[in-house]
Amino acid sequence: MNPIAFYILLALVAGACLPTQAGINVHLGLWTRSSVLAAAISFAVGTLALIAYALGTRIPLPAAEGLAGRPWWIWSGGVLGAFFVTATVILAPRLGAAAMLALIIAGQMVASLLLDHFGLLGYAVHPVNGWRMLGVALLVAGVVLIRRF
Repeated sequence: MNPIAFYILLALVAGACLPTQAGINVHLGLWTRSSVLAAAISFAVGTLALIAYALGTRIPLPAAEGLAGRPWWIWSGGVLGAFFVTATVILAPRLGAAAMLALIIAGQMVASLLLDHFGLLGYAVHPVNGWRMLGVALLVAGVVLIRRF
């Protein structure tokens, strides 16, 4: 398989996991009666799966002495992930899968434009232009159509 085709397929499968995960976590939230607890359980199960994978494939741990030179914000990804999962547990039953993900994608695109434009977090600089802004506007229009119909 062509490497680019593999990455496209991987992205599509990862994208399909988001509404599936949100629906699963909504049911977990109904059982626990807490969106935060549902997200915590989801993260705990995911953490155990990743630890098992890392141990099973013998991925070496990084050297501890290299930690001092890393920026403080490298730890914030887990917090952002926890917020995202909790938000989907809250949003999915209220907005539905399509509208929820359309809004999430619109938010991702706006953030991505800013990250690219300013080259933040190590991204290559890709200045905002009219075509990129049109793409985001079309996504927002899609959100409106999905919510309305």
